[in-house]
Amino acid sequence: MYTIKTLNKIADCGLNELSAKFTISDTEQNPDGIILRSYQLPEEELNPGLLAIGRAGVGVNNIPVEACTEKGIVVFYAPGANANGVKELVVAALLMASRDIVGGVNWVQGLAGETGVAKTVEKGKAEFTGPELSGKTLGVIGLGAIGGPVANVSRYLGMNVVGHDPYLSVDSAWGLSSGVKRAADEDSLLAECDYISIHMPLTPETKGKFNKDFFSKCKKGVRIINTSRAEIVDDEALLEAIDNGTVFCYVTDFPNEKLLNHKRIVTIPHLGASTPEAEDNCAIMAATELREYLLYGNIKNSINFPDCVIPYVGKRRICIIHRNVAKVISLITALLADRSINIANMVNKSRGEYAYTLLDVDCDNLEGIETEINSLENIIKVRVI
Repeated sequence: MYTIKTLNKIADCGLNELSAKFTISDTEQNPDGIILRSYQLPEEELNPGLLAIGRAGVGVNNIPVEACTEKGIVVFYAPGANANGVKELVVAALLMASRDIVGGVNWVQGLAGETGVAKTVEKGKAEFTGPELSGKTLGVIGLGAIGGPVANVSRYLGMNVVGHDPYLSVDSAWGLSSGVKRAADEDSLLAECDYISIHMPLTPETKGKFNKDFFSKCKKGVRIINTSRAEIVDDEALLEAIDNGTVFCYVTDFPNEKLLNHKRIVTIPHLGASTPEAEDNCAIMAATELREYLLYGNIKNSINFPDCVIPYVGKRRICIIHRNVAKVISLITALLADRSINIANMVNKSRGEYAYTLLDVDCDNLEGIETEINSLENIIKVRVI
């Protein structure tokens, strides 16, 4: 029986994915797994027996990932589970970037109590007009789980769509409309696009990527949509680009003090994944990932360890998290050979400095094997299923 601690309200449809082999509680002090949404998890709450954390969402900045990795705790997230919700918000953002819908609505609300509102509206509406999306060029930077669908739906809006993603996966490429053109490089995309929609993760390489140099390469009057992460955009450079006319409008799902009350900035209160459907999808994905790892040792959609899956066929399984260095595998297999344990199936995957090995063995008596493997150099965590 595995114990799962919930640190936020998690949708029942997600918790239902955890079978009778799990006990779910919000008070468990030594859980095998944790499932959370936005709860800020400090390192001191990583109990010694913790095996995995499931983030019912995409961002993991609320989880001490580096500490988890060192302790052999697998951190899962839910890529694509909120993709449709974010895609729909991007459509709304494109419209708000074109016409001053927000400013117009606020202006009309300010007419409350006046007479002749209809005539006033007809006289003043010109201030809030803007171009149609059809026939304009949209640049999508990042064509993954969200950027791909954004590119596709924008074609249905009549837009010319150009995409750039140096890390585009085969699966994502298959999902793209044939009408989405591939930019030769990012600079050529910036030079031709009337609108730009950003879809990339926050990493040390992407932090502040949209800076003064970036804006200098943009087509004058560009409208920019950011539903990825606040820190990707350099706010000071953005404000300068708006002031000099390079950027006509900026729509972001990540407000901060610098961006408020600016006529050409629309700040949305982080609504990208704020739909009941997205919350359900995220909960289901995170719970399923925890279940598959705790019961069968399979890893899929981890932020800190590689995907590694073997269909479970009922054999005893040894799950090993270790450093990605030479001779570790040979030491493990030699140890098993010394005990006359035959390996029926084996997968080894690595990510950076860390690796994960799954072994199905033809042996029921594995008493003491965890201790023996743990004694080997560069082993972080061993589990026998």
